[in-house]
Amino acid sequence: MDTSAARRNIFARIRNAQGRQGASTDAERAAADDYVARHPAGPRPPLPATRDELIARFRLEAERLSSTVAEVETLADAPSEAARYLHSLALSVDVVAWPALADLPFASAGIQAAFRKPEDADMVGITGCFCATAETGSLVLLSGPETPASGALLPQTHIAVVPASRIVAAHEDAFALIRAEHGVLPRAVNFVSGPSRTGDIEQTIVLGAHGPYRVHVIIVRGA
Repeated sequence: MDTSAARRNIFARIRNAQGRQGASTDAERAAADDYVARHPAGPRPPLPATRDELIARFRLEAERLSSTVAEVETLADAPSEAARYLHSLALSVDVVAWPALADLPFASAGIQAAFRKPEDADMVGITGCFCATAETGSLVLLSGPETPASGALLPQTHIAVVPASRIVAAHEDAFALIRAEHGVLPRAVNFVSGPSRTGDIEQTIVLGAHGPYRVHVIIVRGA
């Protein structure tokens, strides 16, 4: 059974236990949307508002999480920056990338990109993002056929292309943007906050415990 079917079955059992049969109705969804719109927001710390402030705060927080960050002007410049980063660490330029990024000039930048889900042997994954949050330096990824979540989770090195226009202040703004643009959440929403890490052993932080050892973020100022 795939995860989407499993999720539907779980929700169906919850609805049955509540005495509601079948899938949610348009009226129920409208009521939920109305509740979210009217519900007062909780207290939030002061956050940046202008694009430059959002970029600066996102960069600061991402670097605090052990990500590295670079900035380019256009989306077409992103593959060259990815190649520079990979060469600087003597990493392979054979990468797996989101199908959604297939129009970028990877080949002319010297990167051999396969546009598919990653496999065990893939060491470098390149993704975009739905948006990014300045408050925590996190990437927000929505799963889908053109944006497989595993692209950011399986390879040892994750390179993320982040349009500056998609940097929002906080997680609340990210979920508001998902509701505004998609309405219904996809199968998976992932918040990626730097390289994978754990402190389970003697409270010593170890990177790459459950995912990428390194995360490199490419901010595209003109996108």
